[in-house]
Amino acid sequence: MLSFILKFILSAVLVYGLSLVLPGVVLGGVGSAAILIIVLAVLNAVVKPILQIIGLPITIITLGLFLLVINVIIVKLADFMMTSFDIHGILNTLLFSLALSVVNAVVDMVVD
Repeated sequence: MLSFILKFILSAVLVYGLSLVLPGVVLGGVGSAAILIIVLAVLNAVVKPILQIIGLPITIITLGLFLLVINVIIVKLADFMMTSFDIHGILNTLLFSLALSVVNAVVDMVVD
């Protein structure tokens, strides 16, 4: 339970840091980052498996690169759902998605 809370707090703080560093990403604050983490977790649990099943042939053809497109779609859905989170442009969304994946991997390595 403690590791879950630590991962959540670290992810929220680092996502807020990403919003300060990356161009075109606007986030209301650390509280908004915490809400963003929750929204992304729900979207990853509900929407992402559906998109992966629908996009399986394209994912196979592109050797997995289509999963980046699915991640961009998930982040843009979070952008659409939240008023305190805004990303301008697809390239900025792709950069944020890649940076978020790296941040999550680092948090998982540090906490686990």
